[in-house]
Amino acid sequence: MTHDSYSDDYIADILSTARTFAFVGASANAVRPSYFAMKYLIGKGYQVVPVNPGNAGQTILGQQVYATLADVPGPVDVVDIFRSSDAALEVAREAIALKDQLALKVLWMQLGVRSEEAAAEAEAAGLKVVMNRCPKIEYGRLSGEIGWAGVNSGAISSVRPKLAAHGVQGLSIAGSPRARPPGST
Repeated sequence: MTHDSYSDDYIADILSTARTFAFVGASANAVRPSYFAMKYLIGKGYQVVPVNPGNAGQTILGQQVYATLADVPGPVDVVDIFRSSDAALEVAREAIALKDQLALKVLWMQLGVRSEEAAAEAEAAGLKVVMNRCPKIEYGRLSGEIGWAGVNSGAISSVRPKLAAHGVQGLSIAGSPRARPPGST
């Protein structure tokens, strides 16, 4: 697979089937991208597990922080790498080694993070891969919510955004945690 672009269906499938993200490189600093991406995804109904050895044993946004992926209790659907491109291969290899233990399905690399070698190894291990994208931005773009902030989504449509099953003005991607009523799986 080429990782220069992804179809909307590919990204939407990941976001609609994932329930839990492990954020490797999560930060407790409220101005860091990992912090507000975590906050956004939690608000959309996902479980987010922060992984950062410097904050292990503490909490970020009420979520227990783990030192390594090996410490994270499964299942985890998506490992999201908030580290440099140079660190992506090491994180990918750790994720691949824990794939069965965590029930891992996707390796996601954040905006600015690219590693063709990490992508190739993850795909060879049977994982889906996304590089140089943010799940927060992709969720907002696919749900139509990003347009509320004045961001050009590149699409002109008269189709109304899909509202979530609960919450006022809560948009959703079909099948995502937010689209399901509370208590359903």
